[in-house]
Amino acid sequence: MSKERQDGEASIGLLQGTLDLLVLRVLVAGPLHGYAIARRLGELSDEWFSVDEGSLYPCLYRMEKKGWIRSETGRSENNRRARFYSLTKSGTERLEAEQEGWRRFQAAMGRVLRRA
Repeated sequence: MSKERQDGEASIGLLQGTLDLLVLRVLVAGPLHGYAIARRLGELSDEWFSVDEGSLYPCLYRMEKKGWIRSETGRSENNRRARFYSLTKSGTERLEAEQEGWRRFQAAMGRVLRRA
């Protein structure tokens, strides 16, 4: 998940559990297939997050099993058969809870960095 950026700085690896949050957030915009999800995460993070298939698809299957997302087969932009993932009501609720937890984490981290 980590790679060398063009400016020479290594991108950070995703913290445990944050991939779920990032995928849920990307799916707010609407259904996407796996490759498009990975590409969108890269775009939104200025290529800091590079998610490989070995991490993304187990995450998608796990979230589908938990009922946070659902999938259906469709055609990709290049007319290939693909599985498209979308948020469920439960997934939207989970996203809201995860975002709130992340905001609390970020605030606590900021307090430590300012005081250290």
